[in-house]
Amino acid sequence: MITSNERTISSLTHLSALTQYFIPFGNFIFPIIIWSSKKNDSEFIDYNGKQALNFQLSIFLYSLILCLIAIPVIIYLVLNNIAFRTAFHGCDFEFHDFNFSAISGKITLVVIAALIFGFLKVIEFILIIYAAVKATNGERYKYPLSIPFFK
Repeated sequence: MITSNERTISSLTHLSALTQYFIPFGNFIFPIIIWSSKKNDSEFIDYNGKQALNFQLSIFLYSLILCLIAIPVIIYLVLNNIAFRTAFHGCDFEFHDFNFSAISGKITLVVIAALIFGFLKVIEFILIIYAAVKATNGERYKYPLSIPFFK
């Protein structure tokens, strides 16, 4: 039987990942603190702590991959299309020989990566709330697309 205290702590472990919107890396720091302090008290808390951390590490990895795709393409587009010897003329920013059709595929790649990142963050928010509700109800929840770093 899962006690009310175990359900509350498990729910808080999931919800503590939302601190990322206020504190940098709060989505890792607070779930680790809660999980590591209470994991020996209950198997249910241990399970939920592992799931929350696995999901946050997976989201971080997916976000890092999207950044590794988009940022070099953005840098390439900027460096390839701005002549630095004439980039700043007085206070005016000038483009010379700008060819949009030559870079439209690369811009599409950056836009798609940005949209996927935005979609990923919205889904992350929804799934954290859903997992917290499941933990409050005493149910085990496994996040989709979560890589099992902690088993």
